[in-house]
Formats: sequence, structure tokens, C-alpha cells
Amino acid sequence: MLADDHAAIRSGLRMILETVGGFQVAGEAADGATAVTMARALRPDVTLMDIRMPGTDGIAATAAIADEQLSSVLVLTTFDIDEYVFGALRAGAAGFLLKSVEPGELVRAVKSVADGDSVLSPEVTGRLIAAFVSGAGPGRARTGAGRETPAIPAEPLTSREEAVLACLGEGLSNHQISRRLGIAETTVKTHVSRVLAKLGVQSRVQAAIAFHGRAGN
Repeated sequence: MLADDHAAIRSGLRMILETVGGFQVAGEAADGATAVTMARALRPDVTLMDIRMPGTDGIAATAAIADEQLSSVLVLTTFDIDEYVFGALRAGAAGFLLKSVEPGELVRAVKSVADGDSVLSPEVTGRLIAAFVSGAGPGRARTGAGRETPAIPAEPLTSREEAVLACLGEGLSNHQISRRLGIAETTVKTHVSRVLAKLGVQSRVQAAIAFHGRAGN
């Protein structure tokens, strides 16, 4: 699903995703409130979400979609601003890309998010890591109704889950985690799901935030 208040941008994204990526665009929304309503009806695998939209903005819409687990959200915006990056990640976005991204990279990013991985634009990854180190980063990940997740999980992680969480903290994909830990990708997905559930977060990026929060305590 595409959520952007500019029809020309939605048209361009649709063309790229359908002709280059082979995806089916299930719907288009011109504002955040409509995006949430459509996500409830369509349950798309991935939602491409703009941030600046009239009425309900993309961050609020991302939070609603993530809280209800309606779709994985990949934020795609013109504005490379830390407030937007951190806000989107707190809200539960699975990734953040700039609209200057090349078509092939966009297609790969959507496929990665659809497969359960997270994606961050190279332009923002360095600043995100630096912010974690300085303590000025996204902070605790939020869950439903605006709650913040504690750095310590409600249920202890197993040693294998701790290893998977550490890999998530490095931004590794399921394939990379599989190779590092010597386990099947299907097993990785199971461990990731359990880690997210125990931490009370919706996305791998939020799990990485929680990991760095624990490491910093």
C-alpha cells in the first residue's frame, strides 16, 4: 500500500513497484487517517509511508498500523531530519528511506521488509548509531497506546534469543543471522518473533533500540 499526499509520487512508486519489482499495489492513501483505515481493510504486506501529510501525519499513522500489527511500514520521505527518523522508528517502522533512493534499491528494501528484515537509509544509519552512543537517540521503543517498552524484557530471553537480539542490534538480516549462528532462516524467524514478543515491540528496529538501551545501562 502507498501512503503519500502527492498523486504524482504515488503514481511513480506504483510504476516502479509493479513494473520493476513485480509487486501488486493494493491501495493508495493521500493522508494518514485514510492509510490506517485502508490498512485495516487490506492488510498489506508492506506500507510505504510518507511523513508529512495533511491531518494525521505519517508517524501517527505508522504507530497505529504497527500497534495493530496491520502491516510492516517502510517510511519513505524527502526529509532527512533526525526528529522524523527517530519518530518513525519509535512508532514501529520497519525501515526508513529517502525518496532519492534508486528504483532498484527501493525494490530491494520493500522485499527485505516483506521478508521480515529491517532497512535503514545509509544516510541516516551513521547518525542513528552515533545517537545511541551519545545517549541522544530514539530512546525506548513505544508500544500500543503510547507506552514505552522497558529495556529489560518481561520474560527472560534464552541464550539463543540473546544471541539473536545482539545480531538485531547490529542490523543483521535473517540470512546474515542464519550464517553467523549456524541455524536455518526459518529458525531465525521463530527466534526473532519470540524476541519481539518478549520485549513487547513490533519491529526489528525497535528490538535493536531496546538492545542498545540495555547495553547502555
